[in-house]
This record gives sequence, C-alpha cells and structure tokens, in this order.
Amino acid sequence: MCHHLNVAVLWGKTVAINFDAVEFDTSNPEPRCACVLLLDTSGSMAGQPMAELNEGLRVLKNELMKDELAQLRVELSLITFGPVEVVQEFISVEQFTPPTLTARDVTPMGGAIHRALDLLEERKGVYKVNGISYFRPWIFLITDGAPTDGAVWEQARLRLQAADREKKIAFFAVGVEGADMDVLNQLSSRQALRLKGLDFREMFVWLSASLSAVSASIPGDEVPLQSPMGWGTV
Repeated sequence: MCHHLNVAVLWGKTVAINFDAVEFDTSNPEPRCACVLLLDTSGSMAGQPMAELNEGLRVLKNELMKDELAQLRVELSLITFGPVEVVQEFISVEQFTPPTLTARDVTPMGGAIHRALDLLEERKGVYKVNGISYFRPWIFLITDGAPTDGAVWEQARLRLQAADREKKIAFFAVGVEGADMDVLNQLSSRQALRLKGLDFREMFVWLSASLSAVSASIPGDEVPLQSPMGWGTV
C-alpha cells in the first residue's frame, strides 16, 4: 500500500491524517459499511450492566461472522467514554476482537461524539484515497446516564444534528436504565430507544442483522430495518 499523509478540516480545525496509521485492506474492492460503537464506561455501568455489554460485543462479532458479505464490507470501531478512548480503530469483522471493558469514570458523551465524527471523516478520507465506495456510516451510542461535559456536549449535539440532517451519518441512541432519554432524543431526528432490562444480547443481534442488511444493498439505497421492539422501547 502507498503511504499517504493528507490534511482535512475537522470541526473547524485543520488536521493531518496519517493513512499509514489506519489498517486498510486494498485487496478488498467491496464498498464499506463503517459503524462506530460509542459505549458508556462510566462508573454507573459497573457490575452486571458492563458484564452484559461485554457479552453483547462477543455476540455482535459472532453474528456478523455468519455473513460472508458482511465480513468483507462491515468495519467496526469502538470508542468508550468515561474517559473518551478509541479502544478500536476501524477494522474488519474478522479482525475485530471484542474487548473486555471496565467501568471507571464520569460520562463525557460530548467528547465521545466529537471523536466519533472525526474518526468517520478520517475513514471516509481513506476510502476516497483508495477509490472505495461506502455506505452511510453508522454511530451506535449506548449510555445509562447523561453527559457530564456540558459545553462540549452542546457543541457535539449541534454537530451531530447537522450530520444527521445532511444524511452524512445514521445515528442510533440506546438508553440503559438510568439514562436521560430527553437528552438522547435531542441528538438526532431518530427517536432514542430504551433497552429492556439488560438485553444487550438481543440488541446486538439486531445491530448485526441491520448492518448485514445495509451491507448487502447498494450504497445510497434506503434499507428497511427490522423493528427493534423485541429489545427496545421508545
């Protein structure tokens, strides 16, 4: 692969993108479906919620591995908040190793949203440099609280709303018990869902099926998704 260093304007700032630092399989010409998982690792997620979330990530990997086309097209990235940390940059389903997350801090949701949007812009730059088409990227946020980074969250909310309005991303928010659903419903035009109990397993089965459906379509097509009502409520 050729080495590339380019620049982009991300949220008002010009930044250098080092394409050497991003894994990319140029031998795979398939269009890509990028999904960022934004996962709350604040202290309130400790115990059973975090255990179920970790198990859910393993379910996601296993379900996606059943779909040969999704293996070629879906790319996963994982960002935790509490603190904000890119646990996994974009990687193929086959290469994705579900981490074991721990709960440890507050809920800087705004900072995590900014990082997710930046990461997607960087990844789209990689696709363009390599002549790869792509589906509308997904951001899938899971939280049991409310943002603790005030002004940063407000900026992130406006930025995310703009990206949603311009159809640059598909955003989904899931509230675990204790989440501020009013806050989550301010993030995009799609209504947030409340997780039934700790049914992370069924939620990730739904996510896998949805990503598989999108990745089996043609970039730009609208794909009807299964109802999430088996695991979530509005």
